[in-house]
Amino acid sequence: MAYFPLHGVLPPVITPFTAAGDIDFAAFGANIRQWNDHDLAGYLVLGSNGETPYIDPADKIKLVGLAAQHAAPGRIIMAGTGLESTNATLELTRAAADAGAGCALILTPNYYGDQMGDEAQMAYFFEIADNSPIPILIYNVTKFTHVNISPKAVAALSHHPNIIGMKDSSGNIANLIGYMIAGLDDEFNLIVGTASAWYPALCIGVKGSIMALANCCPAECIEVQRLFEAGEYDKSLELYKRVFPVNACVTGKLGVPALKHACDLLGYRGGYAKRPLLPLNGAQQKEVEGILKKAGLI
Repeated sequence: MAYFPLHGVLPPVITPFTAAGDIDFAAFGANIRQWNDHDLAGYLVLGSNGETPYIDPADKIKLVGLAAQHAAPGRIIMAGTGLESTNATLELTRAAADAGAGCALILTPNYYGDQMGDEAQMAYFFEIADNSPIPILIYNVTKFTHVNISPKAVAALSHHPNIIGMKDSSGNIANLIGYMIAGLDDEFNLIVGTASAWYPALCIGVKGSIMALANCCPAECIEVQRLFEAGEYDKSLELYKRVFPVNACVTGKLGVPALKHACDLLGYRGGYAKRPLLPLNGAQQKEVEGILKKAGLI
């Protein structure tokens, strides 16, 4: 597999739903076209912030195809195709590749957590990589899986030619450093998975991010990196601190419904959250609005 460098910001794109719980495909395509106005590296379709566990397989593939259709030239289309079984993951990955995905983000298997140690994780990812038609990345999101793939396992996996990186959404900088010093392949892309760790991650040499905040604040997320790489560290840190409370609200405290409300307020089409996720109440909506105002975004 040729070198596949990942540099810059990718939003794990939201999936707009109607009040009845159906995907609003027109709104999804409109969001992609609007994000094209920003210098994003690409789009992650079917990530956690896309409410992927609630989406039927056929609709998943349709979303990947729409992203590929509407994305600006040169944008990476990454698809979250990790499921619990090896066969199901490979089936979805192949279908996503056929629909236009250029790489796949594969969640660590986690349902039988006690049996998902290094040996099982490595065997799983090696088998997926051996049989995937597109490059894959590991998705480490301990918040949901309660599994933290070890630095030793990631270092071994990093040398497989079809495993090109990892999205670490732990939000733990010590965790990131642990991976960095474990002996990763020089061409392996270690990507931060939350805006809460964006500036610190840049400081330790991370070059790419996939973060929910980029759905509603793509310009600010991109600018933090641009300023940092231009050597304007104080300005980069100042902007990071300004948008940090927004991220804490829409990815931590109130979650996807708050992210969608922020997108609505900032000109995107957030739509409804999918049940069983509940909509924000009036007080929560005002909280999101207040945080956006304080950050100077509205």
